[in-house]
Amino acid sequence: MPQTRFVLKKSLELGLRPIVVINKIDKPAANPERVHEEVLELFMELGANNSQIDFETIYAIGREGRAFRNIGDESQDLSPLLDLILEKVPPASVDPEGKMSAQVFNLGYDNFLGRLAVARIYSGKVMSGAQVFIKGENGTRKGKISKLFSFEGVARKETDSATSGDIVLLAGIPDIYIGETICEDESTEALPHIAIDEPTLSLNFLVNDSPFVGKAGKFLTSRQIKERLDKELEVNVGLKVDFSPEQEVKTSGPSFFRIYGRGELHIAILLENMRREGFELQVSQPEVIIKEIDGVKSEPYEELVIDVPMEASGSVIEKIGKRRGIMRNMSEHHGIARIIFEIPTRGLLGYRSEFIIDTKGEGIMSSRVLGFKEYAGDIKKREYGSMTSMTKGKAVAFSLANLQERGILYIGHGTEVYEGQVLGNVLKGEDMSVNPTKGKQLTNMRASGTDEAITLNPVFVLDIERGLEVMNADEYLEITPDAVRLRKKYLTELDRVRAKR
Repeated sequence: MPQTRFVLKKSLELGLRPIVVINKIDKPAANPERVHEEVLELFMELGANNSQIDFETIYAIGREGRAFRNIGDESQDLSPLLDLILEKVPPASVDPEGKMSAQVFNLGYDNFLGRLAVARIYSGKVMSGAQVFIKGENGTRKGKISKLFSFEGVARKETDSATSGDIVLLAGIPDIYIGETICEDESTEALPHIAIDEPTLSLNFLVNDSPFVGKAGKFLTSRQIKERLDKELEVNVGLKVDFSPEQEVKTSGPSFFRIYGRGELHIAILLENMRREGFELQVSQPEVIIKEIDGVKSEPYEELVIDVPMEASGSVIEKIGKRRGIMRNMSEHHGIARIIFEIPTRGLLGYRSEFIIDTKGEGIMSSRVLGFKEYAGDIKKREYGSMTSMTKGKAVAFSLANLQERGILYIGHGTEVYEGQVLGNVLKGEDMSVNPTKGKQLTNMRASGTDEAITLNPVFVLDIERGLEVMNADEYLEITPDAVRLRKKYLTELDRVRAKR
């Protein structure tokens, strides 16, 4: 998987020596020796040194919970794997007698305790109720640890003290942040700062004003959305929100908040969590953040790793080339091509659905942000028009059967729609107003061939990620607890014509 490749690459860059677990050796077609060779080839491709190539290997049957040092050994549990970890993985550096020093690497939130800090203790001993110093990029300040928790599995347990090597949860410092050093002596040197990736995309969160507002959600107002975003900022360090009141003056529509995140998935996870909590809102089309660095117009780039069957690789390379992607490497294993691209985030937006169609669902793609580089220029994408409802009511199969010949539908028979809702896309690239509620005219006349059965194609079901990909600049994505809909910013045809003028 590409995600695993990214983790391995980062681990090898840090100089770590891996332990490889080859699972499912009980399968009839399993070939542990071949898997070992493929792992070795992957490590060499990722730039592993001689020590890292000489990795430890252990075999397992995950479903049965058994592990083996060598194939054919007797084992009843995972003890061989755990013994190997204790034998080969060096313990955390422990200095219980030194001055207390801990670093925050994650955040949490509690409705009663406020912001929580997950920290690793590098030396000394941390005590509940202790007065401490917090060192960060903005200087040194004082604080007090009001509560201290340790971890037992996934549960947390309150404790009075913890020593070096432990990972603890601290409460009582409301302005703590990732990368800051907590120490008991002001003269203690701060630990190396942990860098946080900056946002690459921005979009607007708006109050839902569609005709179906309030049918499913409990939290609808601007104040409730703001409170939820304030709470999210306590723990989501990659998220930034512009709450400035000037935002309401800049638009003639409803008030909105400007959200900055690290890619479509980052924003989609936040929206999905809010939807499940009962929020209703609508969002605008995502836009890439453009910066000027040293006088050069710059935009975010990503490393894109794609695994596709060889017969689909030509189409993928062609499509990504048109989106300003540059192929950095290509290899082939057992009929599967692995292609590595460097592509602007702007070029990657909206490509996932095309990728699924081009590879017939057999391709795997994953990406990670590389940073900001020089602006790539214009990017050619296939533009789709929108099929927009001109009336309110319940969609019927007779009308949808005619509309599906013009493009791809997002709704099925019996779906409630409203004027201005986007029902599908038009392949010719021009917007089209349609009536999905129009039924067949009934008469007493009957003739052969006029009463044939209506067959509807499977609909392109919109979820949050798909909606963010296919929406146009003049549309909003409406998100409620029970539905995700695409709609025009201006619902009536007259308002849309006036807006264009």
